[in-house]
Amino acid sequence: MRYAHTVDTVRKAEGGLMARLPDGTLMRRAAAGLAAVCARMLPRTYGARVVLLVGGGDNGGDALYAGALLARRGAAVRAVPAGSRVHEGGLAALRGAGGRTVPAPGAQGIADSPAAADIAGADLIVDGLVGIGGRGGLRAPHAGLAALAGAAEAPVVAVDLPSGIDPDTGAVTGPAVRADVTVTFGTHKPGLFVDPGAAHAGVVEYVDIGLGPELPGPRLECPQHADIAALLPRPTAESDKYRRGVLAMAVGSDRYRGAAVLAVGGALRMGVGMVRYAGSQGAVAEVLHHWPEVVASVLDPMDPVGSLPRRVAAWVVGSGRGLHPVAAAELETVLDSPRPVLADADAITLIGKDPRLLRDRSAPTLITPHAGELARLLPGTEREDIEAHRLDHAARAADEYGCTVLLKGSTTVIAEPGHPAVANPTGSPLLATAGSGDVLAGMIGALLAGGLTPREAAVCGAYLHGLAARVAHDGAAISASDLFDAVPRAVAALSPR
Repeated sequence: MRYAHTVDTVRKAEGGLMARLPDGTLMRRAAAGLAAVCARMLPRTYGARVVLLVGGGDNGGDALYAGALLARRGAAVRAVPAGSRVHEGGLAALRGAGGRTVPAPGAQGIADSPAAADIAGADLIVDGLVGIGGRGGLRAPHAGLAALAGAAEAPVVAVDLPSGIDPDTGAVTGPAVRADVTVTFGTHKPGLFVDPGAAHAGVVEYVDIGLGPELPGPRLECPQHADIAALLPRPTAESDKYRRGVLAMAVGSDRYRGAAVLAVGGALRMGVGMVRYAGSQGAVAEVLHHWPEVVASVLDPMDPVGSLPRRVAAWVVGSGRGLHPVAAAELETVLDSPRPVLADADAITLIGKDPRLLRDRSAPTLITPHAGELARLLPGTEREDIEAHRLDHAARAADEYGCTVLLKGSTTVIAEPGHPAVANPTGSPLLATAGSGDVLAGMIGALLAGGLTPREAAVCGAYLHGLAARVAHDGAAISASDLFDAVPRAVAALSPR
């Protein structure tokens, strides 16, 4: 598991540790780790042209000390200050090692400055413009230097996080550096894992500077293969279909039969013991045509709610179900049950019309909205704002409704009251295709029926959903139904033989 902490937490931890260490120890540790990553990125260190973009804060000092280490190994290191203030100790170390400074951009403009030619001809560019204390988009001259770095052919290494990224949320509200690699120190920062900031971070390299014992619980977690493998339910010699979980599914309709097929298929491929499907005659026929192992029942048109399955371990409701009064009554009945419930798609829209359905529920509940659907649950909030501040809005919805929230999108974020949020690292634009969310709902439902908590099921389901998209066609385009065969392969990939 990778853990991320907010700026305030990091500052307090750093203060406690620095009080017990010689002055400058943490910066030297950070610089050594940064220099090591930079050296690995260069074909050779001797003779390499390295340009440091240096702000006046500690990130600039980290870059300068790292530059001094590279210069001692024969690199031609040039530092470009973004203003009149610069870390004096770092600058002295760079000059003492043979590095040089390039005049800061002046009134003639950045594009015509000596720095522009050095940046364009660099083999590696190090972004030390703004640290974790920065907020908002970059301003001149920092924005101009970031633009030059973006236009250069050399890879860009960000110090701690790309300049212009909000470290706590990943928000990008103006010009920002887009790094190929980010070297972060002491702990990860939430903005490195959540879009749009994550898209600017590139590959994230962690450098341990001894901060771990000073840190409390994280704000955000980012799972890895081993974490998911440890959570997944595993059948044993004593397992039968009931112990593996019976999942009830009220998804799909005559109009959206495919939603039923996709959601049921996701549950079956995830290893659920039994699916009990309830729907219209046309939807039932379609489900049984694709999945004959399903126990399916046609809802009684005179008493559709009364004919819903009863003896089940968990529910999935809403995908392609519609917004008509029968669907609303069905949702209310399902939410009245004591079983864990995953509410998706149309069910979320119905909850937005009657929030008490969810706010009054005490049993475990998971909702899986995209940004537009979440906006319906948070009046006065626009989809664009949710996409720009995914972590904040997922946490807000979880607190307001007292449930687990899986916010789908470029970064899938899972929030639950009383727990760190989770950013899923396996997301892929390959999943931006009709029906993939239905498959995800079925997968998570199977995990709920298998005994995982809503948070655990959401974390595992999202991770395997993204991994399945990657392995389905070796990175080529997929359709939602391609995930069926890929899900078992994704599970197998967690424990390579």
